[in-house]
Amino acid sequence: MGPIPRRKHRLVKKEGRALSPIYLMVLHSGITAVAALIGDPARTAILMALGDGGSLPAGELARLAHISPQTASSHLTKLVEGGLLVVVAQGRHRYYQFAGPEIAQVLETIGAVKSPPDKVHSLRESVQANALRFARTCYGHLAGKLGVNFTQAMVKKGFFEDLGQYYQLTDQGREWLEEFRLTLLPPNSFNVPIPHHIDWTERQHHISGPLALAITKRLRELEWITSGPVRRSLQVTEWGKEQFLQKLGCIYEPGV
Repeated sequence: MGPIPRRKHRLVKKEGRALSPIYLMVLHSGITAVAALIGDPARTAILMALGDGGSLPAGELARLAHISPQTASSHLTKLVEGGLLVVVAQGRHRYYQFAGPEIAQVLETIGAVKSPPDKVHSLRESVQANALRFARTCYGHLAGKLGVNFTQAMVKKGFFEDLGQYYQLTDQGREWLEEFRLTLLPPNSFNVPIPHHIDWTERQHHISGPLALAITKRLRELEWITSGPVRRSLQVTEWGKEQFLQKLGCIYEPGV
């Protein structure tokens, strides 16, 4: 009996170079590992609960994900080992948070991919979903309909210029923000491109980065917005509605 013939791997050509399927599998193994971590419903719930950039203990994350503490502990270990979360110790307590802002961006980008709408099983779930869809924080900055509409209003007013891959603050926008009295910006922030961030519920861009974070904090200080009924959700105050209309010509009401 002759030697058993080995299976020949088909070569994939890319830009004049042949890449074997095995090489492609190794090349994409990181994507596969991250996708597997995020793809589990319980781990997705844990990650989304941390989407505001805050830190939470394991017990609170278990409650928010509707799983047992033992199950949460197993999931959290995988997320830490996978590089998506880090553990911060404060005395005898341990808190979990994103390993970096890029984790929030990955989640928002995946969420923006068109897919069948989530099934709503109760009135409570419907109210919570609507609250998050209208306005929420994403790693500290505005997101949801509020974040998208705010960004579009700033562009329409000529405060931001949309350059395709990012926004740029204009001279007029710099004057407006100085009148807005932003005090939390690092040096030269006005000259740094403002990143586009795809919104997972609106499937449109809103601003992100240090400037977006500073604007959100300032809106809270001025009491234009306040925390909503659901974790990460935001509400526009009556004062805020007046100011948004007066300053930006926008009406910010749920469903508008």
